[in-house]
Amino acid sequence: MYELKTKETENSVIEFIEKVDNPKKREDAYKLLDIFTETTGYPAKMWGPSIIGFGSYHYKYASGHEGDAPLVGFSPRKAKISLYFATGVTERDELLKDFGKHTSGKACVYINKVADIDVYVLEALIKQSIAFLQRTYG
Repeated sequence: MYELKTKETENSVIEFIEKVDNPKKREDAYKLLDIFTETTGYPAKMWGPSIIGFGSYHYKYASGHEGDAPLVGFSPRKAKISLYFATGVTERDELLKDFGKHTSGKACVYINKVADIDVYVLEALIKQSIAFLQRTYG
């Protein structure tokens, strides 16, 4: 049976952020912590060793694979800051046009720093992702 690596833990979000080497990235992590907490209304929790997640949902795929995941989250990684949103949100690309400097993958949007993005668009992306997941998974 597949063992999910990214699970909610009891580790301290603040302690994790304090261990971020780059002072600018640490400062941005605190800014994102405030934005995500205020926008979601959920407390920040550590998911695995390096993802700060907000809220959670239970998913089950047709293959039978199931698990829990944060509704949204972020991780201040060495190279870039990863922002985690729901996959399958078709309207996301429309919002990303006005987001600012970023790159994106299937579920992640990568930024260098908070100053590069439009915080209002970030808030809209967070709300959009949560609404999509709650519609999809209840």
